[in-house]
Amino acid sequence: MSTEPKAPKIEFPHPGYPIKVIGDNADDFKGMVIEIVQIHAPDLDIEQVTVQESGNGNYSSVRLRITATSKEQLENLHQDLKATGRVKMVL
Repeated sequence: MSTEPKAPKIEFPHPGYPIKVIGDNADDFKGMVIEIVQIHAPDLDIEQVTVQESGNGNYSSVRLRITATSKEQLENLHQDLKATGRVKMVL
């Protein structure tokens, strides 16, 4: 009998909720991610957003923290990021 691990339960609101967005490396990738995140989390502190390039320079990861207010907020944010066609993964 195998049991699948359960996702950790998130208590809302959840200040400082970490998000990592990975996509193709481009000059405007960080700005695009910030623009979409601000629609769902207007309290985003842009000063705390960091970007890291992959070792070969093909990908960028944008790391940020928001106040997560609901599961729906997180799902909608994920959908909007993926809908750009430029985001490979949202963690």
